Amino acid sequence: MEEYQLWEERRFVQCFCFYCVLCYQLCEMCLNDPFLVSFQRRGAISYDSENQTALYIRMLGDVRVRSQVGFEPEPRGSHPYLCVDFRTLHSRPQSAGPVSARNVRRLLSFQRYLHSSRFIRGIPASNPLGYILDDDYTGQAKLMLEKVGNWNFDMFFFDRLTNGNSLVNLTFHLFNSYGLIELFQLDMVKLRRFLVMIQEDYRSLNPYHNAVHAADVTQAMYCYLQEPKLAETMTSCDLLLGLLAAATHDLDHPGVNQPFLIKTNHYLAALYKNSSVLENHHWKSAVGLLRESALLSHLPTEDRLNMEERLGSLILATDISRQNNYLSEFRTHLDKRDLCLTNGRHRHFILQIALKCADICNPCRPWKLSKLWSEKVTEEFFHQGDIERKHHLEVTPLCDRQSNSVANIQIGFMTYVVEPLFVEWSRFSDTRLSQTMMGHLSLNKQGWKEGRDKQEANTSRASEEQRTSDAKDSNSKELPQGSKRS
Repeated sequence: MEEYQLWEERRFVQCFCFYCVLCYQLCEMCLNDPFLVSFQRRGAISYDSENQTALYIRMLGDVRVRSQVGFEPEPRGSHPYLCVDFRTLHSRPQSAGPVSARNVRRLLSFQRYLHSSRFIRGIPASNPLGYILDDDYTGQAKLMLEKVGNWNFDMFFFDRLTNGNSLVNLTFHLFNSYGLIELFQLDMVKLRRFLVMIQEDYRSLNPYHNAVHAADVTQAMYCYLQEPKLAETMTSCDLLLGLLAAATHDLDHPGVNQPFLIKTNHYLAALYKNSSVLENHHWKSAVGLLRESALLSHLPTEDRLNMEERLGSLILATDISRQNNYLSEFRTHLDKRDLCLTNGRHRHFILQIALKCADICNPCRPWKLSKLWSEKVTEEFFHQGDIERKHHLEVTPLCDRQSNSVANIQIGFMTYVVEPLFVEWSRFSDTRLSQTMMGHLSLNKQGWKEGRDKQEANTSRASEEQRTSDAKDSNSKELPQGSKRS
């Protein structure tokens, strides 16, 4: 028994050290592999002052407002604040001390931690293969995964049940339920390793762009893939790429947007020529992990490279600055009724639209979930604004906590970005799910408006009371000392 226990403890330590090394090696590979820095794409939207949707998208993240003809980037060194190392924006201060043993245990699933505890105490496990198989599908987590296609799926609760491993468990479950592991002859150890590396490359200290958001987008993507038009036409390769793109679409997100990276002369902005900077980085990071894990190494080289390119096309579609381009093309197809999902190019386009919907579907969730997501994304916006103000940079409009509120940001986001896209999606897929999403969107928008009106009324009332109080104080000071009111 003692030898067995020692073997178990050694296995856990080796796994822990192994993934630490992988994260370090990935950073090296992303910077040195010429393939990972070879692709670039340009695109722009109209900035007509009358186009409120375009203006709002511009506020959200696009800064290419200067003419591309003869455009010369601002020379490095011309700005007093040369560079921000975005890896430290949400990091723990050095004074915080070493990571506690409790945090280290988060790297193990709750079930594996229980198994190891039972062995240490000499209690036999109920599953004799528990020390070999990664049994994360027990209890409430397993029950939730049985309803993973439910639009009311609470990803925050699922993440707690899986001890912070929601992305790994959800994506593995979906791969298994679709039979993708057998169809593509994926090595289960490599797949598990790949998913763990993905989850660890999301920055947990980001309020919004973290692994929980990626898991939520993956769950939404699964819901869309279950819609009749997609379920009847999507190939196994489409399903694989759709789920992979959803899981990696924000990989290694720094917690700041593209304008921030550009105006601080960050190396990523220079690397991708100020064009779809974050989306290109997410894609290249995903390709790096695919190669690091050798998940698809058994496939022919041509097929593997083709899948990497298609994965990039899906992730690049989430660039908010190209929202109007995709929306206009989608609307044109629907008006002409010429979408044919037996056509590979059309299927890929619908996958792009589905991923875009999944990425911004939070306002279409039930109020309890939608409100929490809204607060988290606004917290991340305001954190960036605080950094910009601290370093005397121009504060991005949506990131200024002094002139914005959660309600105003969400109302604008729903009106100019979310609603136009989901109206067209409802035209394409007029199902119960689409009706549910549009219903939640309407109720949530109304909820934010009521909250904003109430807050403004309270602020106005407080200001009026303050003015009245100041007036009374002023009148009392004007009375001569010792006098009395008649």
